[in-house]
Amino acid sequence: MKIDDCTSEDVHTVGGGETPPCAGLTPNALPEAQSTILAESSQTGVSTRNALLAKGTINKSKATVMPKSQREEATPHWYALRCTYGREQAAYDYLVSKGITAFYPTTSVVKLIKGKRKIVTESRLPNIFFAFGTEKQLQTFVYDNVKLPYLRFYYHHEHIGSRIIKTPLIVPNYQMESLKIICAAEASDIVISLSSVPNFQAGQMVRVIEGTFKGVIGRVKRWHGQQRVGFVIGGMATFATAYVPSAFLEKI
Repeated sequence: MKIDDCTSEDVHTVGGGETPPCAGLTPNALPEAQSTILAESSQTGVSTRNALLAKGTINKSKATVMPKSQREEATPHWYALRCTYGREQAAYDYLVSKGITAFYPTTSVVKLIKGKRKIVTESRLPNIFFAFGTEKQLQTFVYDNVKLPYLRFYYHHEHIGSRIIKTPLIVPNYQMESLKIICAAEASDIVISLSSVPNFQAGQMVRVIEGTFKGVIGRVKRWHGQQRVGFVIGGMATFATAYVPSAFLEKI
C-alpha cells in the first residue's frame, strides 16, 4: 500500500465541511467560538489533558425540529453541546455530577501570572464539549433554564424549501474515540480548528495502526507540509494528528 499517493498538496484556506447524510449543514456555533486553533509548543510550555468521567421542555424557535422514531430517540449517542461565555467547564461538571458521560477536551498551559509561572487549564474548543446519552435524557439538562440557561445543543440545519429543519448534532463513535486519542497525544503540532479544513473532506479513509495516534480513523492528507490523518465533525470543527508515516496506516 502506498498511502502517499492519496495525499494532496497543502491547502491553506478553510471552509466547507465533511457533511453527514443530511445535506445543507450550517454550523450553529456562537460568535465567540468562531476561531482556529493550532496546538503548538511555545516557550511557556504546553501539555495536554482531557477531562473524561463517568456516564450518562424544548425551547421553541423559528426552525422546525425534525421528528424522530421512538427507537432513534431511545438510542444513546454522543452529542455536541455549546455554552455561552466560556461556561463549558461549569456545564460539564454539572452533567458529570448527575451521572452523564461527558468529554471536555482541555490543555494545560504554563502562564506567567503576576511574575509567577502557573499551570492553567484551558478548553481546546471554546464553548464546546460533548455528552453521551439519549436525546431525551440530555434535553433534561439542555433545556434546564434555571440551572443551565447557557447550555444548548449544537444543531445540524437542513434547508427544505422555505423551511429549516434542525436536529441536534450527533458525533459518530469513531470520531469521538479518534478525538480522545488526538487530544491525549503529547504532540506539539496536532490540528484543532473550529472550522472545516477542506483537506480532510475527501481522500482515502485509513486507520492508524502504530505509534502515538494508534486507533485514529480519518482521511489521510497533507496539511502544513505534513502527512496527517484528520476528520471533520459535522462541519463544526476539524481535528488532525501530527505527522504519521505511511507504514503506520492501513486502508479502510
